[in-house]
Amino acid sequence: MSVEKRLAFSIVQFLRDQTRSEALNSDEHESLDVAIQCLETTFKISPDDTHLAVSQPLTDIFLNALFKIDSLSNAKLSPSPEDAEKAEQLKNEGNNHMKEENYTSAIECYTKAIDLDLKNAVYYCNRAAAHSKLGNYTEATNDCERAIEIDPTYSKAYGRMGLALTAMNKYTDAITYFKKALVLDPDNDTYKSNLKVAEQKQKEVSSPTGTGLGFDMASLINNPAFISMAASVMQNPQVQQLMSGMMSNAVGGPAAGVGGLTDLSSLIEAGQQFAQQIQQQNPELIEQLRNHIRSRSFSNSAEEHS
Repeated sequence: MSVEKRLAFSIVQFLRDQTRSEALNSDEHESLDVAIQCLETTFKISPDDTHLAVSQPLTDIFLNALFKIDSLSNAKLSPSPEDAEKAEQLKNEGNNHMKEENYTSAIECYTKAIDLDLKNAVYYCNRAAAHSKLGNYTEATNDCERAIEIDPTYSKAYGRMGLALTAMNKYTDAITYFKKALVLDPDNDTYKSNLKVAEQKQKEVSSPTGTGLGFDMASLINNPAFISMAASVMQNPQVQQLMSGMMSNAVGGPAAGVGGLTDLSSLIEAGQQFAQQIQQQNPELIEQLRNHIRSRSFSNSAEEHS
């Protein structure tokens, strides 16, 4: 029981020290007094039991214990030579899976490598690339953040963070990360290209007249949902009148030019209204088209893995 009494005596000493703090109000002082009385009653100790005192205050003992725990944890983070070699082999296997587009298998290899070497930024960054290929953009950004924490000078981690953020439509953040990547690697054409893509998409989103859809016509006109909606729009009397007017101007001789400009402006306006109608009536179609273009927008397909 002496060990428990000595511990209780140290806790009571700590609580008594806290009662001398001017930061506490009267209720808090009273609560501490009650706690001290409870401990003294339970463990049958009093301030006169000086033989129970230890050589260090309880706070110093606590801090020393924490320091030892942190030191042990850091030691565990450093892999043995055997684990480091195995981790590197797993990374290389993961890279081969990436080349073969076996992204799930690549993630498994990189994860095993990370388990063996927790402080290798390359493994996290490579796993981020595999996650991005599978559309797991949140997981990709988490891995990029971890890689950057480990090695703030690792340009590839910033570049891959930018790619994932662009895919999540977080263009402002993506631009920031691409620029950071270029500060570390100014001559990297991939970062420059992807920065331009993110900046262009940011302009499209910010434009008061732009729809920000950015899809290609080939994908659009081959989509059954779009064809059905287009057929519905063509039944609109206003659209039919517009098309009829444009056909008349097309064969109306030299004077048709002025009318053609007017009709062209009307056509652009009608096109914008049409895009808005698609967005309202069939947002799933728009999202499908965005994903289709997103998968083609980035120039990371030829990027090599570390």
